[in-house]
Amino acid sequence: MVEKTATLNLRVNPMVKERAEVVLSKLGVPMSTAIDMFLNQISLTGGIPFAVTLPKTPDTINMDVMTEEEIHKRLQKGYNEIEEGKVQDAASAFEKFRGKY
Repeated sequence: MVEKTATLNLRVNPMVKERAEVVLSKLGVPMSTAIDMFLNQISLTGGIPFAVTLPKTPDTINMDVMTEEEIHKRLQKGYNEIEEGKVQDAASAFEKFRGKY
């Protein structure tokens, strides 16, 4: 086994780090091991070891071809996300986005 002696210092989004720590904790994998695994995969594959793409989402939702039940389900999902705090108003989202770039 190769000794781990190199230090890697990096800055990440605290929310992303926290969410990753929750998952890694459930898997029983320390963050340093996960990062080491990621770096090893980059070396083995010669690139990022997963596809880097935008999520596939429909450009529009055509309500003309949806059933009443499908419309109700989509609306209910949106209401649930609001109640769970998973959404934010557009002005806040754009403000945060502009601050990053």
